[in-house]
Amino acid sequence: MSRDSRDEGVLVTGLGALTPLGGSAAESWQGLLQQRSGIRSLPADWPEDPPVRIAGTVTADPVEALGRVHARKLDRGEQLAVAAAREAFRDAGEPSVEPERLAVVVGTGIGGVLSALGQDDLYERSGTRKLSSYAVPMLMPNGPAAWVSMDLGARAGARAPVSACAAGAESLALGLDLIRLGRADVVVAGGTEACLHPFMVAAFTQMKALSQQGGDPAAVSRPFDANRSGFVMAEGAAVVVLERAGFARARGARVYGTLAGAAVNSSARHISASDSEGQVLAMRAALRDAGLEPDDIGHVHAHATSTPGGDLAEAEAVAKAIGVHPAVTATKSMTGHMLGASGAFGAMSALLALHHGVVPATLNLDEPDPRVGLDVVAGHNRAVDLDAALANSFGFGGHNVSLVLTRTA
Repeated sequence: MSRDSRDEGVLVTGLGALTPLGGSAAESWQGLLQQRSGIRSLPADWPEDPPVRIAGTVTADPVEALGRVHARKLDRGEQLAVAAAREAFRDAGEPSVEPERLAVVVGTGIGGVLSALGQDDLYERSGTRKLSSYAVPMLMPNGPAAWVSMDLGARAGARAPVSACAAGAESLALGLDLIRLGRADVVVAGGTEACLHPFMVAAFTQMKALSQQGGDPAAVSRPFDANRSGFVMAEGAAVVVLERAGFARARGARVYGTLAGAAVNSSARHISASDSEGQVLAMRAALRDAGLEPDDIGHVHAHATSTPGGDLAEAEAVAKAIGVHPAVTATKSMTGHMLGASGAFGAMSALLALHHGVVPATLNLDEPDPRVGLDVVAGHNRAVDLDAALANSFGFGGHNVSLVLTRTA
């Protein structure tokens, strides 16, 4: 096999997800098509401070998939990642690949903060002897990738991008590179996040990133709407199986589509503010990598978190880099913002839109912001016959990732 597999292409053969919309990739996709919201009120015992009392919580318990003995060694984000990876690998038909040719790339934005805070509380109350012997592996940001690699027996590397809300998308970009460079035949790639804790909600609230809108939780996340007021935190995991095209076809794999191109850059301007210039550069670079032109893109899955400035910056960037012709959707209107998992789920959504010929509508777009100027799908899902889509993912720190997905004949 050539050490450069670029000409072969990289196919997506398996999908796995646990999200606020469902306990699998298929259930989550149906949730998008049904325009269901996964954003709910937090438990009654949630503290009064911080004032935010809603979030997107996963609908399935990952402990049931892993078993309690194994699950108790893992942070919740690690549990979600392993469960999603197992589903994706099964969905791909459990490809028979040499361990040295199977790699894992699973990113996270925050890491095992639930375990870090929980173990710190335990230490303060009871001292060293009560701490879990797995406390360190639970809080390590590379923990999800490591556990997935052990679960699947992957020995071509367990990589862990930690690039805030772009981590899941960057994982797919790195997986693409690994296959193109001939370092793996199969890569299990995605993102995970589980940080719904009063401290984390308070921290995001303090920086004025979260919506504090009252009323119906399902109506709060409203990307591109004139009355958007911030994002809604969520947890989840999304994982895909990437394969060298020759390898996948030789084994007769079912194919969802192609990861045709990717770009990762950094704005190098501000620790948290969106930067449309860097986003434009990422989108243009992803198109070049895929060998496509802006007119080839018929659908854009927007990062669109429902923040006043962020949505406008991305709208400006999409219009400049791609144009105003694509059908745009923002699924965070239904899932909330799954942070490190969001980019992988966005790519999954864009791929399924091409595969099934339908773009899910954006929920809560009741009064479109006239400054957006994009063709945002709202009200009803839109039937499409498209060959290429682009998925954006941006993160605090100036991380910008754009992925290009294409339909495979």
